[in-house]
Amino acid sequence: TFTAWCNSHLRKAGTGIENIEEDFRNGLKLMLLLEVISGERLPKPDRGKMRFHKIANVNKALEYITSKGVKLVSIGAEEIVDGNIKMTLGMIWTIILRFAIQDISVEETSAKEGLLLWCQRKTAPYRNVNVQNFHVNWKDGLALCALIHRHRPDLIDYAKLNKDDPLGNLNLAFEVAEKHLDIPKMLDAE
Repeated sequence: TFTAWCNSHLRKAGTGIENIEEDFRNGLKLMLLLEVISGERLPKPDRGKMRFHKIANVNKALEYITSKGVKLVSIGAEEIVDGNIKMTLGMIWTIILRFAIQDISVEETSAKEGLLLWCQRKTAPYRNVNVQNFHVNWKDGLALCALIHRHRPDLIDYAKLNKDDPLGNLNLAFEVAEKHLDIPKMLDAE
């Protein structure tokens, strides 16, 4: 889903990525992504193909992120250039928090509150879904299924879900997320 999020923005610049750990290694598409989502110009990238050019480009992107008040804990240019998937995903998640979730935030709203607001907006049209928190409102599985349906209606037939079958709803959401969205199952429905 990180790849899909990146591509939804990179498409605006007429490009995209296929492999998140490979396609940001030279820093060029990373810099372009930041330009597209921020509407600002970054310093001119180095066009060379040597490792130090790639590190310089990734550093320009990381410096830009830092200039926006984001603390990058243990994410360095070398890890991104080397294709470290954990660091690359951490960096993309940081970008999402800063530029997507924070954009829907109001005043001094925290990232958690911003994420809750995003969930509320995405699930508002769905019957039997009223997201007010990150615990009780998710127990019947409908909110999770609604989020998936909102972005990929081909994966879940929301109209056929039963509020009285929370285990079925949760298991369906987890299975669909893992199989079709590459989101690892990290929770148990029970």
